[in-house]
Amino acid sequence: MQEFLGLPLQASAHAAEIDRIIVIVHWLMAVLFVGWGIFFVYTLIRFRASANPKADYAGVKSHTSSYLEVGVAVVEAVILLFFAIPAWTVRVNAFPPEEGATVVHVVAKQFEWHSIYPGPDGVFGRRDASLITPTNATGLDRSDPAGADDVATINQLNLPVDEPVIVYLSSLDVIHSFAIPQMRVKQDAIPGMEIPVWWVPTVAGDYEVNCSQLCGLGHYRMRGFVTVQSRAEFDDFLATEGARIAAAAD
Repeated sequence: MQEFLGLPLQASAHAAEIDRIIVIVHWLMAVLFVGWGIFFVYTLIRFRASANPKADYAGVKSHTSSYLEVGVAVVEAVILLFFAIPAWTVRVNAFPPEEGATVVHVVAKQFEWHSIYPGPDGVFGRRDASLITPTNATGLDRSDPAGADDVATINQLNLPVDEPVIVYLSSLDVIHSFAIPQMRVKQDAIPGMEIPVWWVPTVAGDYEVNCSQLCGLGHYRMRGFVTVQSRAEFDDFLATEGARIAAAAD
């Protein structure tokens, strides 16, 4: 069914759950479309003028349509209460502990995605808008001991496979929307707010980060990339970037 609907690759632990809801909703819509279409054709034939030359002011006395409408409402309630809300609750409330997860701050800015990782100390450094420059787009304070070793990349997000990821989203200007279709991840980045979103990548490879919220004239080119790799490769990435930052500070 996933291939029939043209859904992207399932590249996260919760992707199958999201797809199951999508499939159920599509089946419901298909049944309604076909059912109401048949009913419409039936009424055109059954109540055509030639078969009913005189108006019947009593109308149809059957309550079948009412029963069908109640049945549709019950199905919709089941989808909402037993599928959608539980899935949403896990995404919003059941965050894994940060000690066992990869934590990244992703800062949206027209028209770029900035990813910030804590350095070897595991602590994020201070960021201040007054420190923003053409070479320091997020205002990271390198004079802060906790921020001196932080790793920052532009339009590139590296993640270890099969491990929980917590991304804290924020925006420096307008509303953006962080979306990775293959991982069934989508969350708005709103100025003045830091919004967490989490998932577990399960398929190594390269993916694209889309901004799915119109954010200005350059919206079309606000594309980032996600590389899901082994833990060893991820550690090598952090070590390489950390060494580059240390060399630039000397």
